[in-house]
Amino acid sequence: MTTLAGKTILMSGGSRGIGLAIALRAARDGANIAMLAKTDTPHPKLEGTVHTAAEQIRDAGGKALPIVGDVRDDDDITEAVMKTQGEFGGIDIVINNASVIDLSRSLDLNAKKYDLMQDVNVRGTFMLSRAAVPVLRGSANPHILSLSPPLNPTPKWLGAHTGYSLAKFGMTMVTLGLAAEFASDGIAANTLWPRTTIATAAVQNLLGGDQVMAASRTADIYADAAYSVLTKPAASYTGQSLIVEDVLEADGVTDFSGYAAVSGTPDAALFPDIFLD
Repeated sequence: MTTLAGKTILMSGGSRGIGLAIALRAARDGANIAMLAKTDTPHPKLEGTVHTAAEQIRDAGGKALPIVGDVRDDDDITEAVMKTQGEFGGIDIVINNASVIDLSRSLDLNAKKYDLMQDVNVRGTFMLSRAAVPVLRGSANPHILSLSPPLNPTPKWLGAHTGYSLAKFGMTMVTLGLAAEFASDGIAANTLWPRTTIATAAVQNLLGGDQVMAASRTADIYADAAYSVLTKPAASYTGQSLIVEDVLEADGVTDFSGYAAVSGTPDAALFPDIFLD
């Protein structure tokens, strides 16, 4: 069975939540994980920094390289790629995890927040992936994975939160474009999105608080699906907008009850994530 032992991952963000769960799953194989994140010091409302994440990665069996920086800054991106290559000898995987969410309606959305979502979600995905491509070409199984939804530009989803929808769909368009552009190099590029909400700080603070958290799945389901994607043959498993549960079902997983944030919650009672009909 293919594993991530000895593989090197460069991830944007990852101090907490889904990104950290993916990193810890890879760390259990003995992967090397570099994280480019801004969280150098504790946030008053959010747990975790890039340094505490690195400690958890090491405790799980992996090697960690915490890099304090901003995915909006081209110099920080270049430095992250160079540091990762210098520390671990290459890069096998890029995970575009960093993302900003604001579900405000168009007339209520602050212009700076609109720009921030575009800069982090879309531009950050493009620039980090692009900067890593020359190094990814040297990998035996290079992957780019973006945590973004399938393109679903229906009135329902475009009209719900136009600014955020543009930013998340932009991440997906960048990733699918890279898949097509670098297919001849054998670099896979895919997106991954869950059917149900995931119990993270974003869900707690922005999507419905304790009620939605209780009707969500844990980040482990996202991590297990990401692990499955990243261990697939890059040359043939690319250019797809993947759904977390579909990936696991294709691997033979039929019982998701163990991923419920509140044990015993039936699948039918879980809260559906946005962008999926």
